[in-house]
Amino acid sequence: MRPEYPFDDAATARAVIAEDGTLVEWNEGARRLLGWTADEVIGRPVTNLLVDGGEERPRVTKGVRRNGVVALRRRRGGPVSVWVLAHHRDPQDGRPAHWIVLTPMEDRQPPSPDDPLGRVGLTQSPCAIAVYDRRLRLRRLNPAMAELFGVSEERVRGLRHSEIGGRPQSEEVERHMQAVLASGRGHDVRAYVPLGDEGWGQAWLARVAPVTDEAGLVQGVCMAVHDLTEQYEARERLQLVNEASVRIGTTLDVTRTAQELTDVCVPALADFVSVDLLDPPSPGGEPLTVPPAAPVVLRRAAHRSVDPAGPGAVVQPGHLDVYPVTSPQADSLVSGRTTVASVPSAGPTPWLNRNELRVQQVREYGVHSTMSVPIRARGTTLGVAVLTRFRRTAPFSTDDRLLAEEITARAAVCIDNARRFSRERETALALQRSLLPQSLPSTAALEVSSRYLPAARVGVGGDWFDVIPLSGMRVALVVGDVVGHGVQASATMGRLRTAVRTLADIDLPPDELLTHLDDLVLRLSAETGGDQDSAGDVGATCLYAVYDPVSRHCTLARAGHPAPIMLSPGRTAHEVELPAGPPLGLGGLPFEAAELRLPEGTVLGFFTDGLIESHDQDTESGHRLLREAMSGPAGSLDETCDRILRTLLPSGGARDDVALLLARTRGLPASQVSTWDIPADPALIAPLRKQVVDRLDTWGLAPATFTTELVVSELVTNAIRYGSHPIRLRLIHDAATLICEVSDASHTAPHLRRAKTWDEGGRGLLLVAQLTQRWGTRHTPEGKTIWAEIGLLDEP
Repeated sequence: MRPEYPFDDAATARAVIAEDGTLVEWNEGARRLLGWTADEVIGRPVTNLLVDGGEERPRVTKGVRRNGVVALRRRRGGPVSVWVLAHHRDPQDGRPAHWIVLTPMEDRQPPSPDDPLGRVGLTQSPCAIAVYDRRLRLRRLNPAMAELFGVSEERVRGLRHSEIGGRPQSEEVERHMQAVLASGRGHDVRAYVPLGDEGWGQAWLARVAPVTDEAGLVQGVCMAVHDLTEQYEARERLQLVNEASVRIGTTLDVTRTAQELTDVCVPALADFVSVDLLDPPSPGGEPLTVPPAAPVVLRRAAHRSVDPAGPGAVVQPGHLDVYPVTSPQADSLVSGRTTVASVPSAGPTPWLNRNELRVQQVREYGVHSTMSVPIRARGTTLGVAVLTRFRRTAPFSTDDRLLAEEITARAAVCIDNARRFSRERETALALQRSLLPQSLPSTAALEVSSRYLPAARVGVGGDWFDVIPLSGMRVALVVGDVVGHGVQASATMGRLRTAVRTLADIDLPPDELLTHLDDLVLRLSAETGGDQDSAGDVGATCLYAVYDPVSRHCTLARAGHPAPIMLSPGRTAHEVELPAGPPLGLGGLPFEAAELRLPEGTVLGFFTDGLIESHDQDTESGHRLLREAMSGPAGSLDETCDRILRTLLPSGGARDDVALLLARTRGLPASQVSTWDIPADPALIAPLRKQVVDRLDTWGLAPATFTTELVVSELVTNAIRYGSHPIRLRLIHDAATLICEVSDASHTAPHLRRAKTWDEGGRGLLLVAQLTQRWGTRHTPEGKTIWAEIGLLDEP
């Protein structure tokens, strides 16, 4: 027999029995023992081979291994009493669960003193030692190894190690023994196997060495086993603590962090774990800095059971429950220390009796031990973690308590961080939403729709958008993004949005408006300690556009912001070619504006970079997806916004804030606009008023005649008296507003003044301001324009 494969299958009588008691395998050793061939017994019940009774009742050593003496029927001759060893195998590699039953056939006598295998000193060794021959059949073992195996030497002599152990780990050890037998060199094997009467896991170091005769020939192998369970468990505890530091706190979400704590502890430390947290004394307030008083009201954050069909939680996540003085939760929180308690076998404690479902589950699943660990971080009490055992028979040990406290302490810091982040995020989000427009204005120039989504996993940023009505039916569109996150970014966003609205009211061109905004950002940066010679602590990007429905021109300028996407009727969406411009806050660099003529029905898409930047796609892919989404089926702008968000954003939310603003252009028909060139002759004002009245009659705006005549007379007279030629009057109207504009070549702007009692003039602009909704001045490259808006809906 070759040492490379020393196994003689016939030396062991072996049978495999299915879970239903049917024989499925029958080896040559079994045939030699009882005389039955495989064809005669396979597929038939094993009870056909049994004789009622037996010399010794089989003894259960643990749930997966049994041994004892049974009486078996032989094919010829009377019954025979045989000691058998049975191992239960779980389903593996597609093979169903089964029992392996075996008994040694030969080599039952101990080796003689002259045998090299018999000269090995065993009895005095404190280590568990076993000696195997060249066929790897057991020849000798000392009392320590017999205690480890759980059977005597006489019973298992002649069996292979894998047949005695019956575990996959035993087969692995046997392969190493075979290698030692073939090479003649010793080898160390580490294994963790469930051994012992209680089925506890134990770690072993098996030192396998060759046994040689006087000639140096290998006659067998000797295996000495050392118990490394304590070292193994210490390493496992250290590994669990390290695993906790990696798995707990992956997000800044309180509920998710609590769930990660339960996931780490089950099943490594407990069979059921629940995490209950204290609500802050006031919404958005700080947690308690002193231990609470019983009874304690806790909110369930997370729980987990080792068995999905095991005890269900009495309290569901998000729900509150009251824990009285005698409960483990209250005891732990009030004392500020970990408490370990046992459920008395005589019955549940008084606090358990308050809930019938809890009592029922304790009895049904055999809950016997609980451990309550307070969750505290930075001097504040956050809640309590309760660990429960019902599947494990051993109670919590001192090492378990120390391990649970270490893991919970790490989780407490993560939960506290998550709470602080959530509180700051809620504050920033509330500030952000209060500073964003609550509704978008309805104008004759544009149809608009917008979306704002805060970041899913980081603090709220400073993204914003706005729609600002300007004079002459024009509308300004703004979108911007402040660098950073949190309350500071939201506050900066509010200041910039206010500044843009103020600058827009004086009708600055887009490039000039961005220049003034850049100066403001520099000042804000200086206030926060930034250096004006470089990019400070405050930075932002911005895109500003002005659309005129009369000329259908759109003027745009941007400061480091993504260019808008334009979808013209009958075409596919494309990116607008627009000078990039430097981000706000650099200072001293110019901004350039571009002018586009937009057909009626053109859709412009303004957005922040959070929409197109994602962890699973680059910016170019984001732009492509955005263009495809905008080019989709035409419909309302709200539908287009929703389609864009579904297409570009991941299911878990965006990693950065997202602001999206869509605008569809409308053109003002020429029939709603009238223009007159004004000669420099005050005597011609009366005929001009007559033409204006006729135009109002044509438009059906006769009720606004009186106010319009007065406004036109005052503005035209001022232009002739104080302005420069050429002078032009323009009337524009829609369903709600009539606009009077007088333009001239002078850059001197009029202003209101208080006329004295005997002054003959100075009251004209005051009357205009009183009779109109609003009035103002805007400067142009050719001069200035004085405008006034008359509300048509207010006219009788």
